[in-house]
Amino acid sequence: MHLATICISKMQFRTVVDVKVVNVEKRRNPSKHYVYLISVTYSDTSSHIIYRRYSKFFDLQMQILDKFPIEGGQKDPKKRIIPFLPGKILFRRSHVRDVAMRRLRFIDDYCRALVRLPTQISQSEEVLRFLRDKNG
Repeated sequence: MHLATICISKMQFRTVVDVKVVNVEKRRNPSKHYVYLISVTYSDTSSHIIYRRYSKFFDLQMQILDKFPIEGGQKDPKKRIIPFLPGKILFRRSHVRDVAMRRLRFIDDYCRALVRLPTQISQSEEVLRFLRDKNG
């Protein structure tokens, strides 16, 4: 009986199955910045849009590399499976939107690669927290 309960509750656990960066939006609060609009789809077919600044991707990347040093290639670069995130770019104010738009495809590729990693990474607390429906 107890085993059946575990199996049923396991089946009801939803996982992230797809992530797609769909656009870039300019925000003015608390200061001017751009956010990426990301569609997150789950195994139960539900989905939502989240909004994330580039700096939040960078924070996530650092957390993942700290938690999974082997998969991050710290011991052996050939064993790295965690995707690379384009580095921070310093640019003049007038080029901010251009940079945000150019990054969109790279961020999209990064997100898609992230959710295709083994479940210990793709469904890790850090990744799931980042993809939750709270805006930041």
